Amino acid sequence: MSGYLDEDAVEQYAIHLLKGLGYTYLHGPDIAPGGPREERSSFKDAVLVGRLRSALTRLNPDLPASALGDALRKVTVHDTTDLVLNNQRFHKFLIEGVDVEYSDGGGTVRYAKARIINFADPDANDWLAVNQFTIKEDAGERRPDL
Repeated sequence: MSGYLDEDAVEQYAIHLLKGLGYTYLHGPDIAPGGPREERSSFKDAVLVGRLRSALTRLNPDLPASALGDALRKVTVHDTTDLVLNNQRFHKFLIEGVDVEYSDGGGTVRYAKARIINFADPDANDWLAVNQFTIKEDAGERRPDL
């Protein structure tokens, strides 16, 4: 034995550590389009929309469906192709929540923040680690290890 750690060994150890912290683990091909536990409709999907929708609903029970749909759109649709700006915007959504507006049914427009992560109760979040998550885009294919 050479003592050399290969890429797979590091990936498997990271999965082991995350599972020990309470993360659910899924193998990317299993949740890919056509996989046995499909959670993505396209290899272009970098966000697991069903899980995000569930989190929005669970974390924002007082918001109507229209506001939750608005938050989902704002998180998943980018206004720019600038990766740095998109990442900064997403970070702000994580920390501050997503600004939404909706009608209260009586004609009054209401404003709120839709949370996408629960900082007060971390166990209320859906912690997921996925390895070999293939993303296909115009520039080619990417597959982060974890």
